[in-house]
Amino acid sequence: MEKYLVIINWRTLMALSITGLATHFTLVKNFQYNFDLTMISIAIIFPLVFTIRGAFKRREKAIEHLAKFKSGLITVDACLQSQSKISEEDKINLKITIHNISKYLLEYLGPEPTSLETVRKEASKISDYIRERSVSMKFNASLKIQGFMKDVLLGIENVAAIKEHRTPTSIRAYCLIFIYLYPIIYVPSAYFRLLDGGSQSDPWILYTLALISSFILISLFNVQEQLENPFDQDGIDDVKLDMFDFD
Repeated sequence: MEKYLVIINWRTLMALSITGLATHFTLVKNFQYNFDLTMISIAIIFPLVFTIRGAFKRREKAIEHLAKFKSGLITVDACLQSQSKISEEDKINLKITIHNISKYLLEYLGPEPTSLETVRKEASKISDYIRERSVSMKFNASLKIQGFMKDVLLGIENVAAIKEHRTPTSIRAYCLIFIYLYPIIYVPSAYFRLLDGGSQSDPWILYTLALISSFILISLFNVQEQLENPFDQDGIDDVKLDMFDFD
């Protein structure tokens, strides 16, 4: 049941309240006019679909970058552990550092974030170690490890960019304003069409149509808002960060 209720919040109540008041005023004052609703649908649906699609693409990209990040860490660890010229103590310390890179990145992305600089600083320890020991290691081996570390660093920066840069705030604000204004414009026009169709004795039809249409629009907006940050573990469609833990 949670997955059906997660789209309901204070914005839903506000939109439905505005719709109820607009409908009541329309019926009491017999306020009606003939208006083409195509313009309103374009003004709301097009930017709403655009932002939902953009948020979904960001989520899919985040999953892709996290998968590359984890696979890069696993490969770097395997390469370092296989080097005979690296001491056992260094291997243990390197594994701890790799574990910390994964831990700090997932903490940074989660609901209680650590700083991004902490993640970068931990990742730089591996690159610095490889650079310092490149003379004692085989050239091809150090080059390959640095290449896999590039995937790790790219994964960190890409998911950080996705977290910090959202879909355009102005478009989302525009959508929300028009969703709140929608019933004020829609209800009198719908009332006119109902009267024209001979349904003047059934005001509940107007209430039902208005409330359902407003609920659909605000629910779509709430879905987009939850997809906006796919890491905060606040929605049912968020990225499952535990899957990308190095452990």
